[in-house]
Amino acid sequence: MRLLYINPNSTAAMTDAVAQVARDATPGAEILGWTNHDGPPAIQGPQDGAQAVGGILSLLPAARDAGADAIVIACFDDTGLAEVRAAAHCPVLGIGQAAFHWAALMGHRFSVVTTLPVSVPVIEANITRYGFAGQCGRVRPSGLPVLEVEAAGPAAMARLADELTLAERADGVTAAVLGCAGMAPLLPRLQGASGLVLIDGVAASARLAQALALAQAQARG
Repeated sequence: MRLLYINPNSTAAMTDAVAQVARDATPGAEILGWTNHDGPPAIQGPQDGAQAVGGILSLLPAARDAGADAIVIACFDDTGLAEVRAAAHCPVLGIGQAAFHWAALMGHRFSVVTTLPVSVPVIEANITRYGFAGQCGRVRPSGLPVLEVEAAGPAAMARLADELTLAERADGVTAAVLGCAGMAPLLPRLQGASGLVLIDGVAASARLAQALALAQAQARG
């Protein structure tokens, strides 16, 4: 099975890190990681997201040629998800969408720890659209830019740990969703700083995409 992760931003190092997390989560699948070189360096708010959609869509013919069995949008905002899903030849899901479903399937009430405040309305709108508003305690901005999270310096790690602690103390939740693709490789380090169950949308999407691709293959006979 071949799962294609499309990173809407143009930071190739993030693509590589996301692809490795997906490989670790689904060792039986072949994971491809593609970068939208026409996108901004990071997706931080709706304007960046809108700028990225055209480049993502332009990759779909190559995705078909590569034999992708499912496509994952590797941005927590689920950038361009509806547009890509309407145009793609295979199942498509986003890492934000996958994380919320994974939390629900595990029976958790969750908060989201994300990057900048500008991303909060996008994430909140997605949570409502997907039907999970009643299970979400709060979307918490850490105040960290995406690329600072991806760099994972000591100050950034401490800030994320602090926000997880606040979610645990104040939100009435049992899980925290890591609200940025750049946080995916950080989960093992952050888990030690939190009593909450931490959910990473990259790993969740790999498992769910595999199931969706199998279901579509069986439906086609």
